[in-house]
Amino acid sequence: MAEISVEQIKKLKELSGAGLTDAKKALVEADGDFDKALEAMRKKGLTKAEKRGDRETREGLVESYIHDGRLGAIVEVNCETSFVAKTDEFKTLAHQIAMQVASMAPLYVSEDDIPEEARAAKIAELEENFKGPENMKEQILAGQVKKAFSDKVLLNQPYILDDSKTVEQFIKEAIAKTGENITVRQFKRIELGVTE
Repeated sequence: MAEISVEQIKKLKELSGAGLTDAKKALVEADGDFDKALEAMRKKGLTKAEKRGDRETREGLVESYIHDGRLGAIVEVNCETSFVAKTDEFKTLAHQIAMQVASMAPLYVSEDDIPEEARAAKIAELEENFKGPENMKEQILAGQVKKAFSDKVLLNQPYILDDSKTVEQFIKEAIAKTGENITVRQFKRIELGVTE
């Protein structure tokens, strides 16, 4: 069995947001392989985050980001308790989401927010130009509709500070660390000289 140092345990605890005991246990199970232990901790944390997704979020904060006095965004990000809402980590998360909105100009928070008329119009447009096999039409159109709206849906966008993950994955990592459900309730983006 590989020797596990206190420094490794502390580092794993810090990176995963887990307790010291859980960090040590993960390192023991991974036979001292730090990367393997970290990956296991993340998977475990994200699984727990999935379960927290239904819990109600009534606390949180409104955060803004202004870029060069010409472009700005304001977001409402919610969590379960005022304790978490007041932490620096949560404030940073909300600020980074505001930066995402300012930078990537999404129209909707999630796919559920896409108006049925907009979805129907896109389906009609795609059906008109459809050239694939008829028996696969429904599946292909569903995929094309999802792709057409993917850059307009905040949670589906690549996260601007790490494009290896989506905004939704970034939020789920924060859920795993805080132990609370976190949601983006709404946002508004304003650009100088541009009106909706």
